[in-house]
Amino acid sequence: MARFFDVHPVDPQPRSIAQVVAILRDGGLIAYPTDSCYALGCLMSSHTGADRIRTIRHLDDRHHFTIVCADFAQLGQLVHLDNAPFRAIKAATPGPYTFILPATKEVPRRLAHPKKKTIGVRIPDHPLVRALLRELGEPLLSSTLLLPGAEEPLTEGWLVKEELDHLVDAVIDAGDCGTEPTTVVDWSEGAPEVVRVGAGDPSRFE
Repeated sequence: MARFFDVHPVDPQPRSIAQVVAILRDGGLIAYPTDSCYALGCLMSSHTGADRIRTIRHLDDRHHFTIVCADFAQLGQLVHLDNAPFRAIKAATPGPYTFILPATKEVPRRLAHPKKKTIGVRIPDHPLVRALLRELGEPLLSSTLLLPGAEEPLTEGWLVKEELDHLVDAVIDAGDCGTEPTTVVDWSEGAPEVVRVGAGDPSRFE
């Protein structure tokens, strides 16, 4: 049964954040709100986390996972960035965008796209996520919490708990959460291509 954390949306309680981080460090999988919608998250080093996300969402190995970063320094360790994407991505973050870029060796091979060797990265603008990443001291492997057959992600913590009670280890509720996933920009071929229009304004990359 998943633990349920009711957390303040602007000033998250340090004790709750520390407890969630302990669950993550123990190999746990969490459902948490972001600046776009709910997501599933675990440590990159978790050997079961990615497979659990794939099972919940019915994903194959070609799914682009997202690595959620605290800042640009973390992001830059995980993907190769030339000058043009560096400037454009820095101007758009933090915010509801995911960028697909060639992965560095810091990203475990089992997490990158098997053929393209790419990974999604993002820096969310949400006090809860920032607090989690600060306490954790490392990025989170993540994926939008869009259940098989659903048209929109779940938006309320109690609903997430009801649906995923025996599939995740913790659910965090921080009030209203959006229904739109991030806007996804694929920059792996050298020029930006908007592959999913979501919460972030796509016009700056078109």
